[in-house]
Amino acid sequence: MYKLEGVFTALITPFDNNQIDEKSLVKLVETQISSGISGIVPCGTTGESPTLTEAEQQFIIELSAKIAKGKIPIIAGAGSNSTEKTITLCKNAEKAGADILMLIVPYYNKPTQEGLYQHFKYVARSVNLPIIIYNNPSRTAVDLHDITLSKLVHECNNIIGIKDASGDLTRPMLLHNMLEKEFSYLSGDDATALSFNAAGGNGCISVISNIIPELCVKLQNLWNNNKIKEAIALQSKLMPLCRTMFCESNPVPVKYAASLLGICKTDVRLPLVLPSVSNQKLIQDSLISLGILKNSNI
Repeated sequence: MYKLEGVFTALITPFDNNQIDEKSLVKLVETQISSGISGIVPCGTTGESPTLTEAEQQFIIELSAKIAKGKIPIIAGAGSNSTEKTITLCKNAEKAGADILMLIVPYYNKPTQEGLYQHFKYVARSVNLPIIIYNNPSRTAVDLHDITLSKLVHECNNIIGIKDASGDLTRPMLLHNMLEKEFSYLSGDDATALSFNAAGGNGCISVISNIIPELCVKLQNLWNNNKIKEAIALQSKLMPLCRTMFCESNPVPVKYAASLLGICKTDVRLPLVLPSVSNQKLIQDSLISLGILKNSNI
């Protein structure tokens, strides 16, 4: 069973004229691997999964797996707010070569804790791959409670971790005591990456690693090597960028930043649109202040 530690990139989906930009996607994945990223997460929120067809999701996962060649795990976003559709997406992801499934807490329906328990248990027992549960109350309007997660983990051996974007830094400590077994705790927020590790976490599923993978890997390595002061200094340096990447809905800011760095075009799919002019300037300034973009490049 997988024990996930390190930095995992929540992969953007490059588009060109509303179609998947295969060339840019290949280059992006290759860069992630060569930069030392621990794994990639295609077809999640950052990958604009709500706007992707099932065929497009399968293509992205398949291409990512083909490029990775087993060097790093492919953690495929495969969740939805329909249990049956989630199972279909999971089976598609497995066929496409995913190593692990990431399942969002069902959104919009606002299920009870019992509903969440039944949903994840049914999916876990219907698929073969390991599962990471993605808890993001700000997007789903429901929080997966610790007791519900504990029950699921003890009953479903293939639920191996959580990506938590609740902002609750006590969660890893509390869950360590409740679960009493090997389990992966990953922050879903770059701004809390270091704090989450200090609270017992194992790493981060990162948005900013799309554009600065080496610095994100460096941050994790500093922590792993007990270089706490250096890690805090680097996290502080990255904090303005972490905040700026959420000046509008993710992945709009990071895609715009990626376009400035020549990684992909600015294209996002409706209903998302380009950042406002003022936020474009904010994103540019953040990259310049970090030293990864020069005025002459704009």
